[in-house]
Amino acid sequence: MTKKTILVVIPCLNEAAHIGRLLKQFYKIESVFIVVADGGSTDGTQQIVKSFMIDCTNIKLINNDKKIQSAGINLAIKIFGNDCEYFIRIDAHADYPDNFITSLIQTAGTTGADSVVITMDTVGKTDIQKVFAVAQNSKLGNGGSAHRNIKNKGLWVDHGHHALMRASAFNQVGGYDESFVANEDAELDFRLIKSGFKIWLTSATSMKYYPRDTFNGLFKQYYRYGIGRASNVIKHRKIPKIRQLIPLSVLPALLLCSLSPLNLIFSLPFFVWLSFCLMYGVVLAIKNKKLVVILSGPSAALMHLGWSAGFCRKLVKNILF
Repeated sequence: MTKKTILVVIPCLNEAAHIGRLLKQFYKIESVFIVVADGGSTDGTQQIVKSFMIDCTNIKLINNDKKIQSAGINLAIKIFGNDCEYFIRIDAHADYPDNFITSLIQTAGTTGADSVVITMDTVGKTDIQKVFAVAQNSKLGNGGSAHRNIKNKGLWVDHGHHALMRASAFNQVGGYDESFVANEDAELDFRLIKSGFKIWLTSATSMKYYPRDTFNGLFKQYYRYGIGRASNVIKHRKIPKIRQLIPLSVLPALLLCSLSPLNLIFSLPFFVWLSFCLMYGVVLAIKNKKLVVILSGPSAALMHLGWSAGFCRKLVKNILF
């Protein structure tokens, strides 16, 4: 490889429905070298990648024994990234525009950024995914995160959804922390900023992300997010932002309800929050002119509860053990 080679890393696990489309979309781009870091797929994902490798010498498949995305990317960079100037992270369960890679490279060149991050436009295919997408795209669901706002015009940020990164910057700060089950991108961004590197949130391109398709899956996802955020707080002694403190208080408010036999005022914080979420769902349903969107309120409530439960569990476990 040379400095002109663009390393594209796709960490995945059981993505047979998507991996072929992504490889077909990107493997013909000049100077691109694609590494699929597979966590042990059993659905035919590896066979699909190997079928591409027969005729495409710029595609490689590696085994990610640790299964998590951060470990897969670290391994790919360790094996193939030492001589590349940039690497690009592609999430298997998402859609990207055809100019995605070229746009990122151009943006890195014009801004001088060490990391170019992107906005996420959450969309759904099924009705329940569409409900979750509305919830996640709303301020109630994302707290106003810059990388969740597809109307951003480009700005310097301290965090965003990872897309392109300068390999030397990634290696200098030690890559992803593989002890993180989630939120590893925000943790890495913290170390990048602390080391003097710059992160640019681009408006030139973005990605379409597909949410979970069950309430149980949604809860588990945000439970993991909560654990990841708490891990970040514990590691760096970083106080959560206000938009994170509000959902963090949900589980404590729910536990406080156990004291309601003594006085109903103890249940007030939880029911005020729950009522707000439900009413917000009604507002979103009216705004979107779809009755089913009313479920976005309960969906956001479930996201908050999962996030809070994961955060509190990690925090308590750290204190006790």
